[in-house]
Amino acid sequence: MAKLNVNPTRMEMTRLKRQLKTATRGHKLLKDKLDELMKQFLEIVRENKRLREAAEASLGRAYENFIIARAVMSEEYLGEALMMPRQSVTVDVSRRNIMSVNVPIFDFQTGDNEADIYPYGLAFTSGELDSAMEAFSSAMEPLLRLAESEKSAQLLAQEIEKTRRRVNALENVMIPNYKETIKYITMKLEENERASTTRLMKVKELCYARDLERKQKIEEEKSVG
Repeated sequence: MAKLNVNPTRMEMTRLKRQLKTATRGHKLLKDKLDELMKQFLEIVRENKRLREAAEASLGRAYENFIIARAVMSEEYLGEALMMPRQSVTVDVSRRNIMSVNVPIFDFQTGDNEADIYPYGLAFTSGELDSAMEAFSSAMEPLLRLAESEKSAQLLAQEIEKTRRRVNALENVMIPNYKETIKYITMKLEENERASTTRLMKVKELCYARDLERKQKIEEEKSVG
């Protein structure tokens, strides 16, 4: 703890007490925000794990079937079959606020041919290629949700780190410094008050001694006269 470089006056102590009250209230609010951010972050991480497992399972099936399709079909015909896709895909990005953090929301939409995922005729292609296309199509949604979840987790992690630094600064630096400075000013004011009281008592003793001396002198003059 370090004492702030301020003048030890009552006005300064009042100002510091007001700042200490504000810092203490801000510390509580930031702690509550940090707890809620951690709660939201853990929920997103759990959802992230589920989406990753679903996406990896779909992609695993897709690549397995696609490798088999490449083995049974010529490379030229496979490239020709996948050259002209029939579906169009759009992603609209919006945002939602989580504890002052704007996280993205991805809206995945397919075009007019939503049910037609095969960009080729089924007569001269293998069933493994059909299975691969189905698996790739089913992996699109979890992949998009996974990207949304990971970006949200990244933004929340940055906000958690920033909030934790602020909480630590208030808890370990600012609030102890305010308390130490207020304690110093209080002791200094009490010391000044004791010094003033001592001076007043000394002045009172001197005045009393002077009055007593004056009275004695007057009485001596009367006795002589």
